[in-house]
Amino acid sequence: MENVIGLVMAAGTDDRMKSKKSKLAQELYGKAVIKRVVDSMKKAGIEDVAVIVGENREEIEGILKDEVTYLEQKGCLGTGHAIMQATNYLESKKGRVVIANGNIPLITPETIKEMVEKSETENEAVTILTGIISEPTGYGRVIRENNKITEIIEEKELTEAEKKILEVNAGVYCFEISELVKIIGTLKQNSMGLYYLTDVIKMLVVSGKKIGGVLVEDNTEILSLNTKLQLEMLTRILRIKINTMHMNNGVTIEDINTTYIYEDVEIGMDTVIHPNTTIKSGVVIGEDCNIGPNAYIREGCKLADKVKVGSFVEIKKAIIAEGSKVPHLSYMGDCEIGTKCNIGCGTITCNYDGKNKHKTKIGDNCFIGSNVNLVAPVTLGDHVLVAAGSTITQDVPSEALSIARERQTNKEEWNKGK
Repeated sequence: MENVIGLVMAAGTDDRMKSKKSKLAQELYGKAVIKRVVDSMKKAGIEDVAVIVGENREEIEGILKDEVTYLEQKGCLGTGHAIMQATNYLESKKGRVVIANGNIPLITPETIKEMVEKSETENEAVTILTGIISEPTGYGRVIRENNKITEIIEEKELTEAEKKILEVNAGVYCFEISELVKIIGTLKQNSMGLYYLTDVIKMLVVSGKKIGGVLVEDNTEILSLNTKLQLEMLTRILRIKINTMHMNNGVTIEDINTTYIYEDVEIGMDTVIHPNTTIKSGVVIGEDCNIGPNAYIREGCKLADKVKVGSFVEIKKAIIAEGSKVPHLSYMGDCEIGTKCNIGCGTITCNYDGKNKHKTKIGDNCFIGSNVNLVAPVTLGDHVLVAAGSTITQDVPSEALSIARERQTNKEEWNKGK
């Protein structure tokens, strides 16, 4: 997206989260809230993104690293004041700037693109993202005359009549940069000593500039995060969106409310996901697989077709070939499992030696008995059978039976009469 930059407002402080981490650093499905906003801008094609930070700079830099430019706001005197701190940065740019609050993690790249395209096509000085919310408490309201946006009023300043307005300001704007730079320097403090970016809208209207709006189709995109309760609500919304997408693609999810599938997961059709299962980002699962209940599939796993990962099984960086089964109560980490293997109950790969992780390789058509420890690094050939209760510390050749346990001894009549 040419001549479009992004600006994320992230300097505000708030103690409603009741956490040592700010609301922007809270994780939603494994990703910090501020990271989600920045990623949406970049996925929309905005490569140049700046973040306005305050006392939380170290925290935000720890999350975003060198992905963005950092601009500092000293003293939190409102959203308008934040943009004032970016004036020098903006003066060196041309085109348009998308400005967003840092605590709206569900905003999508598609909505950002729609705003920019409308702003460019209709040559608007500012395009505002709005939404219709049945319970709009906490949001500024959008004021219209003859269906044209004339003003945005923050909630603290609403009259009783204005509080009944359901169209709200989402906190996302697309400004023509030269118009914003020209007018932001004339912004005055309000009665509370704050500078509101929303006051710029009325100033542009008064000066005869064209103002536009985009009404978001999915109101969940503009939900903001301020409390732990809202974090749970946003997690629930994202979980249902992700699970619905997979079900629409042919995956059976038995319980949408207890299945946690992270983003960027691929699952083939007719795979069944049983309740209380978690699947982390980057996992690839083939068709006709059977997952769970109570399974935990971590990053780096690739499952071919017809694989079973059953109840209370955790796998990590596991590559499992077609038709193999890990039915229950096992940990398989840093491993490769060939085709049509059966991994017995209680089997684990001992992949960590206290300093480094090591790999376990299991060939095709192997049968691993129950309660087996595979001490990595170790390789098992094809058609290997490992006896139950064994601790395997050396490679096993193909077609071998491996037994690594104490021989059973029965002492007859040992307990007679006792």
